[in-house]
Amino acid sequence: MNRRDFVKKAALAAVAGATGARAEAPAKTDEIRSVLLHLGRNMWGWTPPPGMQVAQKDFRPLATTLECREDLWRAATARAAEKGMNMVVIDLGEALAYPSHPELGVTGAWSPDKMRDEVARLKAMGLEAIPKLNFSTTHNGWLGDYRCMLATKTYYRVVEDVLRDVAEIFGTPRFLHIGFDEETTKHQEWSARSLAVVVRKGDLWWHDFLHVVRTCEKHGMRPWDWADYGWHHEEYFTKCPKCVLQGSWYYDEADGDFSLDDKVNSDAFRLRELLTLEKHGFDQVPCGTNWVGWKRKKNGKGADDVIGKLVKFGRAHISPAHLKGFMMAPWAQCDTEANNAKNLAGIDLFGDALKG
Repeated sequence: MNRRDFVKKAALAAVAGATGARAEAPAKTDEIRSVLLHLGRNMWGWTPPPGMQVAQKDFRPLATTLECREDLWRAATARAAEKGMNMVVIDLGEALAYPSHPELGVTGAWSPDKMRDEVARLKAMGLEAIPKLNFSTTHNGWLGDYRCMLATKTYYRVVEDVLRDVAEIFGTPRFLHIGFDEETTKHQEWSARSLAVVVRKGDLWWHDFLHVVRTCEKHGMRPWDWADYGWHHEEYFTKCPKCVLQGSWYYDEADGDFSLDDKVNSDAFRLRELLTLEKHGFDQVPCGTNWVGWKRKKNGKGADDVIGKLVKFGRAHISPAHLKGFMMAPWAQCDTEANNAKNLAGIDLFGDALKG
């Protein structure tokens, strides 16, 4: 038995073991049914330079070792296959030993061969593996020393190198998620608790965005982004190439019950973007969550109803030609049993929503 056949056989056995029964192949569908899982975690955080003393509570340090437990990762992927998902979007960050830049991988990062085996294992389970690299300056701590080298030859070379590496390791995947979300001063101060705020604006943001888009296409991958830049920049809908698969996300953080009325729902502008993208003819994969943001925490309400309502809204308001599927983003790591429970719960909610 060769290595690939062994990986495939082991994957099928893992699904059967996780469900307690022989694994059944999910019904074939062209609809993307994806779950976002984090192999790396350095999309959030910041580490002060050597010798600088900063109170621990004032920043979230970047990981220096891989914090993803493989047993929990396998449990989450097995549940995804069991519940009818057909895609796993893998947040890579620092968790991959990039051949061109091994300095970006932390201790315990997966080797290229290990990642290739994982892609094959997931495929045998009916799960398409899609890589995710976030190039937003709010979520690029995984780039290490290069994160603040914007608009330099070194920065563009590193971006091109890692995109080429990922395309080769994943075997030219259909998509590559490029991130590009939340690039604002406010988000860097809140999400990363960073003392080094770097935000691109105007033509520079577009230059770098389009550079990544073109590089993805050069390597045979369709770029997939987070579409929140369009919330506050109307030119997004005319300047963004149609090749970019739109990851429009709506989490109903304000608990506005999916109302499009600003007086009822302070997040209605986010929901309306789904309609605007449809109007302009973009392909979409709306993203929901079971993550509870600060607004819902304040009113004591959970988010278990979000993904079900989003699936219904998307199917009702986005044409079949442009609605390519949906994504569930629990926004939890596979590092502890408690965190992974959020992943498993999100996958279960998504599975139920897809049946509705």
